[in-house]
Amino acid sequence: MAAANPPHLAAINPWEGVSDFYRELATHGGIPETLFGPMWARSVCFSKGRVEDFVEMEKQHPLFDRYWASKNADLSKITVPAFIVASWTDHGLHTRGTIEGFRRIASRNKWLIIHGRKKWWHFYQKESVEKQRQFFNRFLKGIPNHVDDWPKVTLEIREKYYTGNLRTENEWPLDRTQYSKLFLDAGHGELSRSPLTKEASVRYKVDDIHDKTQSARFEFQFKDRTELTGYMKLKLWVQAEGSDDMDLFVAIEKIDRAGYLLPFPFFGNHDDGPVALGWLRVSHRELDPLKSTPFQPYHSHQKEIKLKPGEIVPVEIEIWPSSTLFEAGEKLRITVQGNDIYFYPEEMHTNGHTRTVNKGQHVIYSGGRYDSHLLVPVIP
Repeated sequence: MAAANPPHLAAINPWEGVSDFYRELATHGGIPETLFGPMWARSVCFSKGRVEDFVEMEKQHPLFDRYWASKNADLSKITVPAFIVASWTDHGLHTRGTIEGFRRIASRNKWLIIHGRKKWWHFYQKESVEKQRQFFNRFLKGIPNHVDDWPKVTLEIREKYYTGNLRTENEWPLDRTQYSKLFLDAGHGELSRSPLTKEASVRYKVDDIHDKTQSARFEFQFKDRTELTGYMKLKLWVQAEGSDDMDLFVAIEKIDRAGYLLPFPFFGNHDDGPVALGWLRVSHRELDPLKSTPFQPYHSHQKEIKLKPGEIVPVEIEIWPSSTLFEAGEKLRITVQGNDIYFYPEEMHTNGHTRTVNKGQHVIYSGGRYDSHLLVPVIP
């Protein structure tokens, strides 16, 4: 509606939004989402007439086409004042789309808050309600107040569950970001700041979507206090043994000095979430060169490129944005596997990807010719 610029529209307050129906709701990295979508479709289809069968349309339109494009607003046409709120905790639903909305709308007056708490809890906090009231007083009623002096961006730098510090910024992503590569060592399950000369590989089975023991893990221990805020990208060299396609599921996780996983809030109802998530169906690996950036790959999703027997290919996986502080001695861990890493089949208000193309084994290569690495956004 905001992109249509009706004359009576004074301002908008997108709170946990979606900008790209295909990439953020229907599929993730081209992998169909099969748990939240059907639940959501049932909750919005009440009518005395005909309604769209979103689940069936998702099956009939596996690639990005005019059907999916028709559901996305032209963000560049939005010019009204906007107060936008996102959370780091909603990977697989609202995080990406809300932040992309802030980046791409043309509004001169726009503000962004990204917090690290459960989204519904945060929405109903007194401070959140008061921010909304002040915003609408200013732009609906024309009441002078301090909204014009709000910082353009407010971020929560997370440390652990419901622990973090708020910081104000002038832009997103942060101009002072220093992108750094952490290279995968498939032979030892480690990450290194320097490229490895020796080639190695690691494999895991993918036949059982409920088997969480089959995965590849890589860890990096920080020697100094390090903040990672922004976009990560995982480049992998991969091979499918026994298949012509692969569904890759990626989690970025934080490990404390004692070796324990530090959980974060996840969606609106889980307490054991990751730092960040990423996904990719390898046949959808083609990038849009005009929309991709060094830190954020943008997949066109307009055709399938199947794998040949024995073929090893490079893929770039978009990791949804996050913000996490790592103390000296703490670790970042990458987990890669062939099914959902965080999966709650008994709870419909979460993501699930049960229609995978996986079979056989996945192989990840590193070192030498295979520059598999994680690009991380270091904030000095």
